Amino acid sequence: MAAPSPGLGGSKSLKLHFELPVLAIESSCDETSAAVLLQGKILSNVVASQVAMHQKWGGVVPEAAARAHVESILPVISEALEKAMLGIGDVGAVAVTNRPGLVGALSVGVTAAKAIAFARGIPLIGIHHLEGHLLSPLSLQADLPFPHTCLIVSGGHTELVEVQKYGNYRIVGQTRDDAAGEAFDKGARVMGLGYPGGYAIQIAAETGDPRRYHLPKGLAGDTIDFSFSGLKTAVLRLVQTEGQDLSVPDAAASLQETIVSVLAERAIRSCHQLSSTALTLVGGVAANLALRNRLEEECNREGIQFLTPPIELCTDNAAMIGLAASIRLARGESDDFDLDCFANAELV
Repeated sequence: MAAPSPGLGGSKSLKLHFELPVLAIESSCDETSAAVLLQGKILSNVVASQVAMHQKWGGVVPEAAARAHVESILPVISEALEKAMLGIGDVGAVAVTNRPGLVGALSVGVTAAKAIAFARGIPLIGIHHLEGHLLSPLSLQADLPFPHTCLIVSGGHTELVEVQKYGNYRIVGQTRDDAAGEAFDKGARVMGLGYPGGYAIQIAAETGDPRRYHLPKGLAGDTIDFSFSGLKTAVLRLVQTEGQDLSVPDAAASLQETIVSVLAERAIRSCHQLSSTALTLVGGVAANLALRNRLEEECNREGIQFLTPPIELCTDNAAMIGLAASIRLARGESDDFDLDCFANAELV
């Protein structure tokens, strides 16, 4: 990727968003998505979910996910353009998630993006999946407060990021083992609640007592790191020990409360340590209502501005990729057609 221009940090010296329509594509895991954005405004955001297919396996099967992307990618792109009331000839640039993710799944989106960009002779840019999540709160307002702290929570990631400016990110806290979303998924599985686990736990917890079962919170002390492997083990042992006497609603509520309390505690602590006056919550687990409500309450109490995107922009989607891309394209960044896919990549 080309080096960021000097104006990458803010909107005062250069325009914040690319002026022409941007077609964005996301296929990093089990959602095939395409979106069209114009100057940072979302004109369309189409998502074809594979949840129903993966439910029978209890999780995402990479090979099956890649095949499903192949079948969905062109119809999804066509629908996104149609909803935006634009044709492919109107697109001024193509953005695509190229890291991190399932390589087979990523390659479907990247191949489609390259073909469109090459045929049209327009810029191509690869976007880090987590930067898309980081900048998804741009869907709420035209610019973000800097510096601020971002809590990224999903099935594969749990990180606290110091966001100094656009393109300047520093991970200050992270899980030392498993992600919070994985704890939700594995907890739901052992309780017999199915997949995806986060939503299933949320629904079951609505009638449960969060104080019924004591579950470990992982790391102790004045830390902003996380550990959820012990929690996963504790839930499994609880289910085995209680057997038929297990109250699933109470167990779900206890699991949810444990995860939410840890995430909220560390997020607020990191704001204090970094002297941040704003906190953003992003990622798939950001759709959890208990977490959203808890952080909003805590931030109001502490005088911290709280931002989290609409629930439909928390899970994987192309609109967030387009938001990140629009800023980078406005700064003159683009990629060559040797753009590759990476299963793992640092957030830089």
